[in-house]
Amino acid sequence: ACASFNLGGLFEAVNEVYKILIPIYEASRDYKKLAVVHGKLQEVFSKITNQRMFGTYFRVGFYGSKFGDLDEQEFVYKEPSITKLAEISHRLEEFYTERFGEGTVQVVKDSNHVDKSKLDPNKAYIQITYVEPFFDTYELKDRVTYFDKNYNLRTFLFCTPFTLDGRAHGELHEQYKRKTVLTTSHAFPYIKTRINVLDREEVVLIPVEVAIEDMQKKTQELAFATHQDPADAKMLQMVLQGCVGTTVNQGPLEVAQVFLSEIPEDPRLYRLHNKLRLCFRDFTKRCEDALKKNKTLIGPDQREYHRELERNYQRLREALAPLTSRRIPQLYNDLLPHTTARDSLNRSSRIDV
Repeated sequence: ACASFNLGGLFEAVNEVYKILIPIYEASRDYKKLAVVHGKLQEVFSKITNQRMFGTYFRVGFYGSKFGDLDEQEFVYKEPSITKLAEISHRLEEFYTERFGEGTVQVVKDSNHVDKSKLDPNKAYIQITYVEPFFDTYELKDRVTYFDKNYNLRTFLFCTPFTLDGRAHGELHEQYKRKTVLTTSHAFPYIKTRINVLDREEVVLIPVEVAIEDMQKKTQELAFATHQDPADAKMLQMVLQGCVGTTVNQGPLEVAQVFLSEIPEDPRLYRLHNKLRLCFRDFTKRCEDALKKNKTLIGPDQREYHRELERNYQRLREALAPLTSRRIPQLYNDLLPHTTARDSLNRSSRIDV
């Protein structure tokens, strides 16, 4: 088991196995084996600091009577690191074409719901979607290291952008997002490279929630690039350019202008409006921190570029100031005077779509 974990790069798991063996060797006074074990532990611990790629995951759904028992079944596949969607699509299409015949297999290229009534009964359909490991907030407290976030995985997430008129993408105020969480019957790593999906849960984000999530992601990217050790000037500048660059389409300023220019008429949107406003305040602070960090990393040849980033940041900050400083007075009033404080905390601000 230790040799297999070592070969697979799961060095932390090697330590867990030896935790069982060491007390046995100690009880039997087998110091030679203890010396070997501690030598191997030293070896694997030194490897933990190295960068590792654990795998890439895809959700694969099968549709059509040709698949037999697999019809309407979905699985999560674990593929080698940095496997692209096109690679697994080509491999599965080729595999099932050999089985069912030329022209009978079709790959569904989107992640929308598959309507079986619109499918050709004489064909076999495979829907392949890239998914990422998903963790609830409470799980992230224990999953601190890179290994923790790639071991014992049972839940996976993929997102589907859509608009109410059927398009995948639209203007900011039209853009919705469907987040789908899949739960598998067993956890990865597993003895098989695919595990069937037991449960799926869907949550629809309305446009302002999509904007909040996007701004939180940008802020996290800024924080990571700023505090990365060792510092990576190119990465930091790339993230900064994407945040304060004047040529960024649907960038932070446009998001603020669309969602913060006016106070929403629907009281149920007040808290989301305020949350986005606070996200922007955090975002501008992170931009400032990133600029300070970048100033310590650049050479003489990049000073003008840095000054341009600072000018762009100042313009962005000035444009955001009136939008982020506007509070909603009603939010601080007792909108529901007959509810207790505990009830109001438990009340969801989500709007059904």
